[in-house]
Amino acid sequence: MTNETDGQQPIIVARDVHKWFGQLHVLRGIDLTVNAGEVVVIFGASGSGKSTFIRTINRLEEHQRGEIIVDGIELSNDVRNIAAVRREIGMVFQSFNLFPHLTVMQNVTLAPLRVRKWSRDQAEDVGMQLLTRVGIPEQAAKYPAQLSGGQQQRVAIARALAMQPKIMLFDEPTSALDPEMINEVLEVMRELAESGMTMVCVTHEMGFAHHVANRMVFFDHGVIVEEGPPKQIFDDPQHERTRKFLSQILH
Repeated sequence: MTNETDGQQPIIVARDVHKWFGQLHVLRGIDLTVNAGEVVVIFGASGSGKSTFIRTINRLEEHQRGEIIVDGIELSNDVRNIAAVRREIGMVFQSFNLFPHLTVMQNVTLAPLRVRKWSRDQAEDVGMQLLTRVGIPEQAAKYPAQLSGGQQQRVAIARALAMQPKIMLFDEPTSALDPEMINEVLEVMRELAESGMTMVCVTHEMGFAHHVANRMVFFDHGVIVEEGPPKQIFDDPQHERTRKFLSQILH
């Protein structure tokens, strides 16, 4: 199931990816290609393998069969390859994973200072640009505990962007948020998508998927059941399992 139309370059290629947790076969032969600049939303029930798959893209989970190639680099046990891939990928999790003892600015600049070896001035300059981009420049000197959940998640997005990644992965970034905070995070994600960032998002936010995704991919029991543009997925799903899942979450 590739999507290599109109001359776009594949930036993530997964071929026949399998993953087991002990006896549990979590990913059962995933084939997915994501092109540079594409926004792909992965959806499906809890336990369908969505989060496990997205975590294999930067080797937070190790796949046991098949291949995953990110920006031309195959993910293997070679530590150098893993490090090279992780430099190209920003990831935002369900829980914000901010360092509680560091200020917002220190959280955002930590990786550029340590990994990219930027000067403090450069890191803080970029950090302030990113905090402005996600709408919270005035929070730079505060600590995570002083922020709302929505603000903390926006800091997490700024922190991921500080490494200037080519790809952003989102693993249910709004599911831990109060309803009134979800929109402020989705707004940042919409702006990112419009800027041309390659994004793979595991989310239940169907409104976001409808308006922002180039393609939606439905996972069920470790396989891709269906994929296509949002209009087709919402208006004319081809599989009974897709129809059933959408009817449950849209009503």
